[in-house]
Amino acid sequence: MVQFTLPKHSKIEKGRHHPAPAGAEKTKTFKIYRYDPDAPDNPRIDTYEVDLADCAPMVLDALIKIKDEVDTTLTFRRSCREGICGSCSMNIGGTNTLACTCAIEDVPGDEVAVYPLPHMQVVKDLVVDLTQFWAQYESIEPWLKADSPTPEKERAQSPEERDELDGLYECILCGCCSAACPSYWWNSEKYLGPAVLLQAYRWIADSRDESTGERLDELEDPFKLYRCHTIMNCVQVCPKGLNPAKAIAEIKKLMVERTL
Repeated sequence: MVQFTLPKHSKIEKGRHHPAPAGAEKTKTFKIYRYDPDAPDNPRIDTYEVDLADCAPMVLDALIKIKDEVDTTLTFRRSCREGICGSCSMNIGGTNTLACTCAIEDVPGDEVAVYPLPHMQVVKDLVVDLTQFWAQYESIEPWLKADSPTPEKERAQSPEERDELDGLYECILCGCCSAACPSYWWNSEKYLGPAVLLQAYRWIADSRDESTGERLDELEDPFKLYRCHTIMNCVQVCPKGLNPAKAIAEIKKLMVERTL
C-alpha cells in the first residue's frame, strides 16, 4: 500500500478556546484559522465565543472585536469596511467572500468558520501572500495605452461604448475568484486566473485603448488564457456579482475572430 507523508506544519490542530464574557446575551461561536510562521507549532483552529448583542452585524466586525477585546495576536487585513478595497477577502463558512460585507447571520450553521483564501501561501493567520497575484495583474499593463495625440480635453466615449465596461470596472481585485478556481490552484504560476483576465478584458473592451492587438498577443498562450475550463466557481463567489468567466469567453472569442 502506498503511504504519503504530509508536509511539515500541514496538519491543523485544535487550538485555544475563548469563552464568552460573563453575562453574554447572544453568543456566536467563531472557529478561526491561526498560523504563525515564526512559531514551531502546526496551524490550529482557535474558538471564540462572541456576544452578538454587543457586536456590529458583519463578520469583520466580529474579527475586530476579537482582536480588540480578546486576542490581540489575531492577524487579518482590512481597510475600507465597505466592500470597495478588497482587503478583507477570506474564506467564511466555506465560501470566499469579503468579511466586511458578509453578515454573521447569513453564514449557514451554528458556527462561523473563518479561514484564509484557499490554495495561497499563508503569511500569518488570515493573511495570504498576494505577491504573485499582483505581479500577474501588472503583467497585463492595466492602464490606457494610446498612440494617437492626446486630445485637449479628454478621450471621449459614446454612452454605448461606456456601457461595454459595465461588469468589468467594478472589480476590486479581492482575489476571491482566483482563489476559488481549480485551474488557478493547479497552474497559478502560468495561468493568470479569472481576476486578472477580467481586468485584461476591461482594457481590451475600452474603446479609448488602442493596443487591443498587442494585448491579445500577450494573452495568446496555452496557459495564460486557455487554462480556463469554465468551471464557474469565479462567478459563484464574486462579492461584487461580476462574471469573470464571461470576460474570459469574450477574450477567447476575439482570439478566434482575428484569425478568420
